[in-house]
Parts: sequence; structure tokens; C-alpha cells
Amino acid sequence: MTDQPCSPEAELALVRQAQAGDAAAFGVLYQRYVTGIYNYCYQRTGSVPDAEDLTARTFHQALANLDGYVYTGAPFAAWLYRIAHNLVANWHRSQRRRPAIRLTEALGLATPANGPQARVEAWEEYEALRAAIRRLPPARQQVLILRFSHGLSNREIGELTGRSEGAVKVLIHRTLSALREELTGGTLGGE
Repeated sequence: MTDQPCSPEAELALVRQAQAGDAAAFGVLYQRYVTGIYNYCYQRTGSVPDAEDLTARTFHQALANLDGYVYTGAPFAAWLYRIAHNLVANWHRSQRRRPAIRLTEALGLATPANGPQARVEAWEEYEALRAAIRRLPPARQQVLILRFSHGLSNREIGELTGRSEGAVKVLIHRTLSALREELTGGTLGGE
């Protein structure tokens, strides 16, 4: 979850220093969480420029609203991931209004996989999985990304999403089952 381990008390002290106007304290929080927030945004968008933009907007909003942050027992990262989640959700809504077409698709060019047959098949499977994940409801996408891209435990995911550890475990299991069904010919279930 973080690049540098920090006790909840030390993290809260950093947040309070940042709230008091200490730019260096906010810089430490930024360094601690920027990679995780970027990875989360990238996993949800599949676009480097959009992930970079959403990451910057996440920290800009966090800094602008830092005075409104109230410690509730959850890690500071939970607040940052909530901001990122909301920005990504808004990004997805705007993408539906303005769908993007990849240049390779518009020009009818081949996909980047120009290797042997096995590489082509692996690429197609990867793309099918990515497409299936993108069709999942946002809550299911979020737990998969936090679990498999960030390597968080069910307990940590629960803290970040406001769910119990058991609820996270069930949601991951149901989501993986739905993906398996989708990729073998069924349809996705929702939450």
C-alpha cells in the first residue's frame, strides 16, 4: 500500500502538519502514495496520459481539500483512493459521452503483437480479460485492482473501501466467478 511503512500515528502527524501548511509534510504523503494512486488510475483507465492526469488531479484535490480531511480510523490512503475512485468514475462517464477510437483500429492496422502465434493468442486473451474487467461494475473493478495489481490483503482492501474483510473476500470470489463465466460465454453479474 505504501512505499515507506509508517505507523498510523506518524501518518496522522504528517497529515496534521500538512493541514497546518507544511508543504514538506504533504510532499512526504505524496511520495508515499503517488505510485499506488497512479497504478490504480492506470488499471482503471488503461491509458498512461489519463492515469497521469487523474493522479495529478487526485493530489490537487487532496491538497485543496486537506482542511476538510477528518481522521476516522482508516488510513489516509483510503481518503486518497476515494478521491481517485470518484475522479475515475467521472472520467468513465465522460468517456461514454465521447468514445475514443484507437488509431490502429481506425486505420485497420494490426495489433502490436507481431510475433509468433502463441504471442498473438496471449495478446488476444489479455485483451479479452481487460475488456471483461472494464465491463464490471466499478466496485468490482476496484477490489480486483487493489487485490491483484497492488497486492493488498482483503483486510487492507476492506479498510480502503469501507467493507468488512469477509465482504471483500466474497466480492472477489464472486467477481472472479463472473469473469470466468464471461470469458467462457456467460454474462457479467453486477453489484
